[in-house]
Amino acid sequence: MRLAGKVAGLLVMLAMVAGCTGLPVPATGGENSGELTPVELGLGFIPNVQFAPFYVGIEQGFFREEGIDLSLSYGYENDYLKLVGVGETQFMVGSGDQVVLGRAQGLPVTYVFNWYTRFPVVVFAKADRAITTPADLAGKKIGIPGAFGASYVALRGILEAAGLDEQAIQLESIGFTQAAAVLEDKVEAAVDYAVNGPVVLSMAGTAVSVIGLDDYLVVPANGLVTNERTIAEQPQLVAAMARALQRSIAFTLANPDEAFANALAAVPEAGGENEATSRAVFDASLPYWTPQPGKPIGESAAVDWQAAAELMERIGLVDRLVPAEELFTNQFVPGE
Repeated sequence: MRLAGKVAGLLVMLAMVAGCTGLPVPATGGENSGELTPVELGLGFIPNVQFAPFYVGIEQGFFREEGIDLSLSYGYENDYLKLVGVGETQFMVGSGDQVVLGRAQGLPVTYVFNWYTRFPVVVFAKADRAITTPADLAGKKIGIPGAFGASYVALRGILEAAGLDEQAIQLESIGFTQAAAVLEDKVEAAVDYAVNGPVVLSMAGTAVSVIGLDDYLVVPANGLVTNERTIAEQPQLVAAMARALQRSIAFTLANPDEAFANALAAVPEAGGENEATSRAVFDASLPYWTPQPGKPIGESAAVDWQAAAELMERIGLVDRLVPAEELFTNQFVPGE
């Protein structure tokens, strides 16, 4: 009971820090200037340290130096996908699977800069469950927020690695209660962001095992998304956003303590009694932002986009195979 209570407390903090609720929050950012181009960037969830590079970019002046007055707004990824697709806003952060979904629905969205170099959604379990490979999931009760979004895409990809389909497991919708559900043995494993549920249980003293999608199938994860009109009419703006974001990520990786301080300044509620959890989430995020050796920050690969499109079609989330060349471009990545 003592451990369960500790996890409950951590879950309350993580809801504040990691933004599981996804409630819309007004835009925040720098001061407007006639010499700067105002840009509003749509982020999923609520303000939290997992968006540290953007807070760094604003605080360190990287976006201003590129002529951009960046403001951040918070809401739902699928809502921003539609807004960018119809041109009501120009930029968002979105995952590769969402770009595939948008294109299949006729939205002219394009992924122009890779941020997360590994897919951040994992399947996790208590270590003593001995669930360490996709094959170990056969016959198990698996918790998931619902059969949609990045969680479902990651689960299906992990199952495919062992030749399993959804019927090979007991899939249970548990909302955003993954850590508690695993701890209390309501499910044998759960699908969650690697920096959320697994971090909560580890901080509470419960050893966990994690199965990541990238060990079996590479699907482009979160990155900068815009639309065809912005690319055609304001390519210099897209390039400036990419340059500033590249500098922001590089600074964050090279100066994690200062970057974390910038994040706390932007998200005060992540500090105080929540700071230890916030730092654990931040530290767990850093490997997901680290580029592959020999690749510039921001680059993604056509073969990965093709694999993502094929997976989305196989599992029935889209009704056509979207060509990789419609989904992304590396033309704005500095160093290309």
